[in-house]
Amino acid sequence: MTKPMNKVLKAQFFVDDLSDDQKNVITNINCYIKQGLTGKTSSVAIIEGAAGTGKSVVLMELVRQYMTDKRYKTSLVVNHPELYKAYREMGSAIPNMNVSTIRRPTSLINYAQKNHEKYDIIFVDEAHLLYSKSEPYAHYRGQNQLTDLMNLAKVVVVVYDFDQVFQSKMYWDKKLLFKTIGNHPYKQFDMNFQYRMVASDEQVKWMNDLTEEKPIKPFPDNSDFEFKVFDKAGEMFEKIKERNKEYGMSRMVATSGFPRIDGRHNVEMDTFNLPWDEWDPQRTPWAKREGSITQVGTIYTLQGFDLNYVGMVIGPSFGYDKETDTMTVIPEKYSHKEVFKKRKDIKFSREEYKAFIANVLNVLIKRGKYGLYLTAYDDALRARLLELNNTGK
Repeated sequence: MTKPMNKVLKAQFFVDDLSDDQKNVITNINCYIKQGLTGKTSSVAIIEGAAGTGKSVVLMELVRQYMTDKRYKTSLVVNHPELYKAYREMGSAIPNMNVSTIRRPTSLINYAQKNHEKYDIIFVDEAHLLYSKSEPYAHYRGQNQLTDLMNLAKVVVVVYDFDQVFQSKMYWDKKLLFKTIGNHPYKQFDMNFQYRMVASDEQVKWMNDLTEEKPIKPFPDNSDFEFKVFDKAGEMFEKIKERNKEYGMSRMVATSGFPRIDGRHNVEMDTFNLPWDEWDPQRTPWAKREGSITQVGTIYTLQGFDLNYVGMVIGPSFGYDKETDTMTVIPEKYSHKEVFKKRKDIKFSREEYKAFIANVLNVLIKRGKYGLYLTAYDDALRARLLELNNTGK
């Protein structure tokens, strides 16, 4: 028996009135899947788009269509532990869906190779989180998870956002993607329309420019999206708690760089002091848990989820350069060392590591549908953001 779907997840991943853009993408992918199922070699459908473009909504429509149809042998994989929990929970509420076919990629690959299983269609959300190298400690001994999935299925449908790449073991760019696909047929389905935020295109561009080390300008005031810079993280937290009471799903978030003190990993600044979220085996995803209002969200618990309001603490690994009037990225102050793990096959430059760190910030500042509150740990950066916010120059 299926149980009713959680309202928060339903609102995020299932839309009753799909836009014409989304309907067109789904129709075109359907044609491509049907064609791919009759092909001799496995083919790849690439859904590409930035954060907030509705990629997961499109994917879930396809999942609901094919994974409840007994004619197809299918699986949905995602390498993000919080999204995995969310998909399992949603799957149990979809009639005729077999939840055991929703897996982490390593689990599916190891199971299928051991049991000589083959699939018609494998859906991959957040495919930029697939391992592109061997990770024995995570029980993955292959060389590239996309290659392995292509060997298992007639059609692989992958969702990519190259601006959400921030770890060397999950490194992807266009060049590596096409090299991995090789001679297999593929088709790209671009989604370049913004759905998550009520922010205007100019406001989204401001967020992109900030993280790309371009001169900082005043935040455009041309939509209902609420933007405010705070001098004190403590004051910002009070505002986020108010918003959470009014609208729910409002959280504090931060980039890495805050040191561990006496074994505690807290985000500490002025009167603000809350624990960094720690991954938690609870079934309920972090973004949906009431208790997470007293923690600080990170990329590892929030990627792929919507919030209503975000209180963003830009961490110590971001500074300010007065001469260029830009926010700068300081990799040396970034405390999450997974980002810098070495690889034998690719040597990353300092600029590439800076891009990983900037990508983390870019993803987090775009989590909020209705508003972004901002402060920065670095005094000079915070002062400049405040000045622009208060005087417009």
